[in-house]
Amino acid sequence: MTSQLSQLKAMTTVVADTGDVDAIAQYQPEDATTNPSLLLKAASLENYQPLLAQAVTWAKAQSDDKNQQIIDAGDKLSVLIGLEILKVIPGRISTEVDSRLSFDIDATVAKAEKLIALYNEAGIATDRILIKMASTWEGIKAAEILESKGINCNLTLLFSFCQAQACAEAGVFLISPFVGRILDWYKKSTGKDSYPAAEDPGVVSVTSIFNYYKKFDYKTIVMGASFRNKEEILELAGCDRLTISPQLLAELEQNNALVAQKLIAGEVSTERPQALNEQTFRWQMNEDAMATEKLAEGIRGFTADQIKLEDKLASLF
Repeated sequence: MTSQLSQLKAMTTVVADTGDVDAIAQYQPEDATTNPSLLLKAASLENYQPLLAQAVTWAKAQSDDKNQQIIDAGDKLSVLIGLEILKVIPGRISTEVDSRLSFDIDATVAKAEKLIALYNEAGIATDRILIKMASTWEGIKAAEILESKGINCNLTLLFSFCQAQACAEAGVFLISPFVGRILDWYKKSTGKDSYPAAEDPGVVSVTSIFNYYKKFDYKTIVMGASFRNKEEILELAGCDRLTISPQLLAELEQNNALVAQKLIAGEVSTERPQALNEQTFRWQMNEDAMATEKLAEGIRGFTADQIKLEDKLASLF
């Protein structure tokens, strides 16, 4: 019997949730995703130090303004790490926009275009990049603009059905609904220590979104993310894509038990809700305490790590 990872790859596109090139090369995923937290971890690795130095040197040549230099160095570093990852994967790299821009449509679009330009200057075609941003109303509207320009997007920090619906209606290329962080909230809220995998609130959320997209033929890709255990992953076998940490990839590779496909397009019927406008979206988010809290928490967390990364870069100037 082949490993669970190999079996999973036969029914779902596996994506590496890490900035560590060595780990990515080991598990041979199709795509890879990064975020400020993963880039901060990568920046502490010895083999990445030349990239930090390269980013700082490049930034110094772009501007005499110290604050702008630090921002430029951060952008350049994210692309340099992305370039290293692209050497060992056949598919796409997701590179995230500064989370401090999560409520600014124009600034998000401008930052995305800057990142794409940096990749293009390095010889990477736009179709190998996904620009990643938080699933705020503004992030979704920015993605709609970018998609119209041929720049594909990955909408992250997605916790609610209304976020997923808005992304589909905006024609977003891919969404990353978070599984483990939803579970974290429910465990804390209910006091329960665990849930059976099929009843895991994060698994239930992604399953609902997947079924809705397939039922109404939305082209937006569903990529489950933020897993806390192997069982969550296996319960979503058959999802379009799953982005998985190296630790959980290792667990899947070391186990040869049978993997059954759980998500199958067209098997579940669901009714189409009314199209969302901004007011309805904000109201539905307001009514979903979990999604509201986890979205805000995620943006704050990514911002904190972005600032730590910039502090690390600033020390090199």
